Amino acid sequence: MRLAILSDIHGNTIALDAVLGDIRSSGGVDGFLVLGDLAAIGPDPVGVLERIAGLSGAHIVRGNTDRYVVTGERPDWYKRERGKSEQEIHRIEVEIERSMSWTQGFVAGAGWHDWLAALPLEFRMALPDGTRLLAVHASHRSDEDPGLVPASSDDEMRELLRDATAELVLAGHTHRALDRRLGPHLRLVNPGSLSNPLPSEADTRAGYALLVADRDAYKVELRRVEYDHDAFIERLRSVYHPAADFIIGMHRRQGAAHH
Repeated sequence: MRLAILSDIHGNTIALDAVLGDIRSSGGVDGFLVLGDLAAIGPDPVGVLERIAGLSGAHIVRGNTDRYVVTGERPDWYKRERGKSEQEIHRIEVEIERSMSWTQGFVAGAGWHDWLAALPLEFRMALPDGTRLLAVHASHRSDEDPGLVPASSDDEMRELLRDATAELVLAGHTHRALDRRLGPHLRLVNPGSLSNPLPSEADTRAGYALLVADRDAYKVELRRVEYDHDAFIERLRSVYHPAADFIIGMHRRQGAAHH
């Protein structure tokens, strides 16, 4: 059994196509586990949904931005950060609202609202060797749980996952690739973000993971794929994306290892 694990695609069909091409050239897969944050932020939300829905053997869970798109809810993380002025908070609030509303209009207008709204919080399966797998966006408790980050200790992660009822947990959300063994019977894997790398991350290539399993064991490989960032930026401009400058800033940072 070969499964590709994708997360945090964020409306970026250019990166998604590069990853799907890498999967094909690596021998293909039997199925896909897609960990949410599919449409919002990037220039081609509907293109991503069309591609993901058309993948053979795909199991898809929702991310927090998928929920924002279909419910009208919005994040408030920026309000909790210290040192932000009221003016800066208002600017971020306006930028988020414009971006999410833009995506919302595209998704609803193309008839994808109900499909996106129906995505589950989690997906579970047993691998051929009996390992219980849990696929989520952030955690089994919430699609925006902030706890499963590299800075968390093993003890903190074990506590967060103590009632997950799985030996292999796949989670995205943080945009940081991670493969951590938390004991003999618990492993956490984050494939990294396919799009929208964090400002602190030097590697701006698209991230995904490949899971290979048989009756004896399984293994996970974290992979990175180059894609055309200039074409992505041009697409943002050509569709008049309301958050283009902010997104371009993440893809064209000074000192980034891959441009």
